[in-house]
Amino acid sequence: MANLLSIKRRISTAQNVSKTTRAMQMISASKLKKAQENALSSRPYVEKLSMISSNLAQKVDSDQKNEYLKSKTTGKTLFVLISPDKGLCGGLVTNLARFINELTKESKDYSFLTVGKKAEIIAQRYGKEILASFEFGNTLPSFENVFPILKIAEENFLSTKISNVNLVFTNFKSLFVQYPIVNNLLPIEFSDESDNKTTGVTLFEPNLESLLPYLIKHYLEMSIHQALLENYLSEQAARMFAMQNATDNANDVISELKLEYNKLRQEKITNEILDITGGVFA
Repeated sequence: MANLLSIKRRISTAQNVSKTTRAMQMISASKLKKAQENALSSRPYVEKLSMISSNLAQKVDSDQKNEYLKSKTTGKTLFVLISPDKGLCGGLVTNLARFINELTKESKDYSFLTVGKKAEIIAQRYGKEILASFEFGNTLPSFENVFPILKIAEENFLSTKISNVNLVFTNFKSLFVQYPIVNNLLPIEFSDESDNKTTGVTLFEPNLESLLPYLIKHYLEMSIHQALLENYLSEQAARMFAMQNATDNANDVISELKLEYNKLRQEKITNEILDITGGVFA
């Protein structure tokens, strides 16, 4: 009887776990569609913005070069480390921790700016300066999340404190594949693959020198925003499959416990029948 009650309690516990993980799976699935639409649709815009900014930056005389384009020889590396606030998303956080560990081995001196509670925990292990910590949140990232991050990054870059700023986040490749990457933010280093086939005369109003700072600022904002979108999308995909696996495992445990329960119950009934029949013939 005691064994039956114990198994019954274990079945009830496993059923509660299954309900919880199933609910979390459904929540992530509902968030995933909108996150995927936003992240994937903004990628071409950021790429085109990079191309335009690169072309215009090359038209400016070197003595008028924007401060965000100038390389520095002294100063720390600032890692803007982006993660979810919560766990339960498979190996996403663990992979990010391993990745930043390899990056820090290549940097002599560095600081952190963290976005997400898990990122803050990871950064604290290194005993380095954390310039600021922000929560990632559980909703689709907006530009309200971007502005304070960029403000701190550019203020420190324009001083003598920071020589370069790197975004470290989890990139979304597919529903089954997400991996951590590092993207350079400052100084801006445009890809050599930018389209430089522009011909003819381009007119600027009021002038190129006035336009470029606004364009570069927008490019920085979009780069951070895209990193946040990619990280959010990766989080939802990883959590959805992690919770699906957890639900499947819980259901397997429930099935095994029910078989064990029914077996013990059948043995108990059989023993009771034998006791009754034995008493009759005694």
